[in-house]
Amino acid sequence: MIEIRFHGRGGQGAVVASKLLASAFFKEGKSVQSFPAFGVERRGAPVVAFLRIDDQPIKLRTNVYQPDHIVVLDPTLIEVVDVTSGLKSNGWILLNSDHHPREFKGFDSFLVATVDASKIAVEHHLGSRTQPIVNTAILGAFSRVTGLVSIEAVVQSIGEAVPAKTEENSQAALEAYDKAVLPG
Repeated sequence: MIEIRFHGRGGQGAVVASKLLASAFFKEGKSVQSFPAFGVERRGAPVVAFLRIDDQPIKLRTNVYQPDHIVVLDPTLIEVVDVTSGLKSNGWILLNSDHHPREFKGFDSFLVATVDASKIAVEHHLGSRTQPIVNTAILGAFSRVTGLVSIEAVVQSIGEAVPAKTEENSQAALEAYDKAVLPG
């Protein structure tokens, strides 16, 4: 089983990202489970969403405490939340950031990748300049970084499940796929 934890802020689309990625994995024949966990429901509050993927039916019904991978939609969260809590050694941390992965210190036992999902979202008019909606862009980068799911399945899931600005969201995912920065 592969477990993924998404960290974001309300309004960035972390919960929707988890659902879209679950849909993409399902299209590729996997069993999936996607669910959020959040307290005060307000824009800007920290939000966590979880995703499990397996070849077998998933019977586990708990939060994800030891994820294989982490996706961080808002890089300011790494200063206030221990996003790496429970992350398995050599797990991926995908950060929405315009910095190179090697600039992030303290993540030595993990693989770090970045993508400027905020810039990509703004360029595609997803959200606003001050509050871009980065979820579809980050999924494109996730596809490239981990290689666990195809970009075609991600784009197909976006096309089927995102009712507004479908083409812009699909293009954001494709651009982020191309612009993801891997370590090294």
